[in-house]
Amino acid sequence: MNLSKFAAFAAVSGALVSVALPAAAQQKLVPAQSEIAFTSRQMGVPVDGKFKKFDAQVTFDPKKADASKIAFTVDLGSVSLGASETEAEVVKPEWFDTKAFPQATFQSTTVKAVGGGKFEVAGKLAIKGASKDVVVPVTIAQAGPTTTATGAFTIKRLDYKIGDGDWKDTSMVADAVQIKFKLALTGVAPL
Repeated sequence: MNLSKFAAFAAVSGALVSVALPAAAQQKLVPAQSEIAFTSRQMGVPVDGKFKKFDAQVTFDPKKADASKIAFTVDLGSVSLGASETEAEVVKPEWFDTKAFPQATFQSTTVKAVGGGKFEVAGKLAIKGASKDVVVPVTIAQAGPTTTATGAFTIKRLDYKIGDGDWKDTSMVADAVQIKFKLALTGVAPL
């Protein structure tokens, strides 16, 4: 094959590959439209909080859920409870111990489609040096270029050593904490 035929062959091959393999869309978190919140109970009364700083790394194709990867990090020091005294308390060693453990992380191990825009995301949630398996139900909705993933799941705070010492007493602060999230993403393929 002479050089000009090789160049023509390479150009045609490159064009065919680019048509056959569409470029993967860049998936990005839209922080202004996203939220990670929680509800705990103190002496039977619900206490709502949220985290102001978090990030997600997502490779998600609704039609190939099993090949998807989802990870997020939460800055535990960005906790917002509506009271500065409480926020100053929860970053201490008995609670989040943000000096030693500044972030909570989640890394998916499997993503499974369960129908109707619903998925089950299994993975490892790590908080304060403890890592536990969790299964998170997620509902996906799409509007224009934005895909919104919402869900809620419950953890036991003592599994993660949140509320050590005198705070282990679950009659004061309940062990169960509900985590709620809404993650707005761009670049996700249609459902």
